[in-house]
Amino acid sequence: MKPLVYRRTSLQALALGALATPWSLVHAETSLAQAMRRALALRDEASRAGDQAYGAVVWRAGEIVGSAPSRVVTHNDPTAHAEMEAIRDAAKRLRSRDLSGCVLVSSARPCRMCETAAMWAGISRMVYGENMTDAGAPR
Repeated sequence: MKPLVYRRTSLQALALGALATPWSLVHAETSLAQAMRRALALRDEASRAGDQAYGAVVWRAGEIVGSAPSRVVTHNDPTAHAEMEAIRDAAKRLRSRDLSGCVLVSSARPCRMCETAAMWAGISRMVYGENMTDAGAPR
């Protein structure tokens, strides 16, 4: 198993500071790792479906609240990136456009469109790739 690698912030800052959750460091690490495994599984699902190989989940306080594979090709929609679809799914499930306190977990670094959507949704942090690189807050 690969060690978790974080840039810009430590896991402790990500789990306890940025999200202001009462979860222990170990719990947050496990949950975030599970969220990344789900994003990577969605990436593989998208690829098998003939779409672009991307997957994303929205994670909050130890729970996946939204998820999606890329649907750009299968839905003939240039905006159906995995991150956009996961944000839409989370907003629908939570019945709110405010996703404050959530982390966008993606199989790859989100593009400018997806990062901007994450910013407008109030996403607190972005984590991407198998090494779980912390991209910080969306800008």
